[in-house]
Amino acid sequence: MKNLLSQLFLIILFYLMALFSSPVLGQTLSQTVRGIVTDADSQAPLIGAIVTVLGSNPLKGTVTDQSGSFRLENVPTGRITLVLSFIGYEPKAIPEIVVNSGKEVLLQLSMQESAVNMAEIKVKPNQVKGQALNEMSLISSRSISPEETSRYAGGLGFNDPSQIVSNFAGVANNPNGNNDIIVRGNSPKYMQWRLEGVQITNPNHFADQGGIAGGISALNNNILASSDFSTGAFSPEYGDVLSGVYDVKLRSGNNEKVESVLGIGLLGTDLTVEGPFRKGYGGSFLLNYRYSTISLLTKAGITNVKGNPNFQDGAFKIVLPASKLGTFSLFGLGGNSHALLDEVNPDIAETPGDRSMLPGIREDIEIGSYLLNLGVNHTLSLGKNSYLQTTLAHSKEGIKDQVFESNVKKEYNDAGEYVGEVVTNKHTNYISRLFKSSYRGALTYHHKIDARNKIQVGSQYTLFDYDYGQSRLVEDAEARVSLIDFQETIGTLRNYISWKHRFNEAVTLVTGVHNMNVLYNKKSTLEPRLSLNWQLNTTNSFQVGYGKHSTMESPHNYFAKVKQEDGSFTEPNHNLDLLKAHHFVVGYEKRFSDVLVAKAEVYYQDLYNLPVENKTNSTFATINEGPDFNYVELVNAGTGNNYGIELTLERFFKNNFYYLLNGTIYNSTYKTLEGKERNTPYNGKYLVNVLFGKEFVKLGKHQNKTLGLNAKAFFGGGKNIIPLLRDEKGNVAVNPEQNQFWDYDKAYETSLGSLYRLTLSASYKWNRLKTTHEIYINLDNLTNAQGKLTEYYDSSKPGSVGHTTQIGFIPNLMYRLYF
Repeated sequence: MKNLLSQLFLIILFYLMALFSSPVLGQTLSQTVRGIVTDADSQAPLIGAIVTVLGSNPLKGTVTDQSGSFRLENVPTGRITLVLSFIGYEPKAIPEIVVNSGKEVLLQLSMQESAVNMAEIKVKPNQVKGQALNEMSLISSRSISPEETSRYAGGLGFNDPSQIVSNFAGVANNPNGNNDIIVRGNSPKYMQWRLEGVQITNPNHFADQGGIAGGISALNNNILASSDFSTGAFSPEYGDVLSGVYDVKLRSGNNEKVESVLGIGLLGTDLTVEGPFRKGYGGSFLLNYRYSTISLLTKAGITNVKGNPNFQDGAFKIVLPASKLGTFSLFGLGGNSHALLDEVNPDIAETPGDRSMLPGIREDIEIGSYLLNLGVNHTLSLGKNSYLQTTLAHSKEGIKDQVFESNVKKEYNDAGEYVGEVVTNKHTNYISRLFKSSYRGALTYHHKIDARNKIQVGSQYTLFDYDYGQSRLVEDAEARVSLIDFQETIGTLRNYISWKHRFNEAVTLVTGVHNMNVLYNKKSTLEPRLSLNWQLNTTNSFQVGYGKHSTMESPHNYFAKVKQEDGSFTEPNHNLDLLKAHHFVVGYEKRFSDVLVAKAEVYYQDLYNLPVENKTNSTFATINEGPDFNYVELVNAGTGNNYGIELTLERFFKNNFYYLLNGTIYNSTYKTLEGKERNTPYNGKYLVNVLFGKEFVKLGKHQNKTLGLNAKAFFGGGKNIIPLLRDEKGNVAVNPEQNQFWDYDKAYETSLGSLYRLTLSASYKWNRLKTTHEIYINLDNLTNAQGKLTEYYDSSKPGSVGHTTQIGFIPNLMYRLYF
């Protein structure tokens, strides 16, 4: 069946290529490059800025008009570098812009006003590749371009932004294949996703009941603009976050012509359409829709994949300029997924709470989830140096699952030989519904005082609406007990003020304060932030940063029903305080050239007010909580520490190749009321990434083809576990009468060994007169490495232990047509 599926997929690819391909006929392949240039601080358009194509002969250039717009016609396909210059502003270069014949290049560029007198300026284009787009983020932040997302090898999906960040120092993904983002040893539950400047749901399909993980991102690189990723000591605008911030931006659609991208891949089939509303109007639309390819083939009767996993998602951005009323922007991201997993094996389980890891137990799981994010942004100019941003947004996410549990009995023949298993007593053991909605309103004022000073003042109100319910059968499988059942709302109010001061072109300071208020239980914080970047000379810079940060816990912890000794239930956690942390970062950067840079960052994170179980012998802290919920009484008496050093050597793409090498040595620990310092589950001790890529350009008779090859090697420590109980001889010891299976005295002391993964990818692109074609293949975990992750009772061998392992070899093939 796999061979049939592959053959059918290839037939479809070649048919589409033949259908849409057209001969080159000897013409020079070119495309239009256009965009807008604005002031980096005030967002006001720059009139008269000079835009040129570096190295063009004859020189190709233009000047921005009254709206700050520029247009370059007949730019040859390939890669170009644009150079911006304007009186009173620092020159800037935008390198490695990809020009395809099938799609216009639309750019939104900005320039920084010079902080020194004109006589002191050296006119040399500034190429600070990888620098964060947010000028308030000076440390532990970087921008990620769509071109990088599509080029780097790794992950299950082509153009998956959830996977790209694991290529950077201090960041890891879950080796079981989920899209967890583990930053500097912190739990992935404290990762914050943002879209168009506002916090959103976890944007992954098949997310677990904690709203984390998920295997396939609903975000698609076809609709993304360059985005920022931060790993610590966040700028003052970011609140209710502890681990990392992925601030995703959607690009604007083409406001002059209709363009489309069709993609067919093993994971999903998608279509992107963009264009203007009418000729002469600056507004545009951008729409994307994707459906699971496997589900399509299953419905057509061509294949039959176990569990019939299916998903679909869509996204849009609509830009509506309104002259003096400002600019309105509507955006959205949504999706749903469903799967039915029969005869779940322990080797796909993750945590000790999963009963499929116990002897004699088999589970079938039906899971359905959805996500929805809708918003509107309004930007209003208040003069040459000020503007106001208003955002209204609504988010929903939910998961509903049922676990059908059966008892499994082994059967043996008269000779004592094992002949199989008998499944008995099947029942619905576990039912869960976890629905969460949020309503947000935000207002941000930006004011550029002068070339040296800018301030931001912002406020955001959020109302969370929860509908949570979970129940399971007690051990006699006759009575059902409610684990949690509540419909509640929690309101939060966040305020911040941020000030950027440039002492000169070498020294920049950003400072401010963030205020977080949980209105439900009247908890609040005042969080100072500070960062400094000192450009020692043209090649060396030094950064320092500090931030106090806090975050709410998952809602089920506030409303957990805890059984008392007399059999009654109470909800003792309503007054739970915020988890807090101090972040300290020191960084150094050495630029050997405009494309080769070495970085080092040392960080320390002091976690306090950590919610832990209110028992002196318990090892449970909320930072270790995974897919399974724990319903216990919590107190804010725990502590934790994350510290490490990150080293990076990066050669950005130029002259058709790049490489990225980074290594992290780190430690992540915590303490509960027992007073013992323990590893967190995410304390892998070290991470190493090695990436390399090469493009072969101007291939073929008409020199219109490009072959790209990329490779990634990852090495890292494994996830720490709670081991199974053993007796004095080291044999597995089971005490089902007391429901004891795991040795909590040795919780997270060690992992089951280090992990590695090798990934290769290749892309083949060719330009035609009005279309661009691309074939992409990604071979993840090429060596099929099976590093051990957790332990479980192996029912096929009484008394023995099995191991869950990292996800194996997964190929992905995709064809894209740009037209």
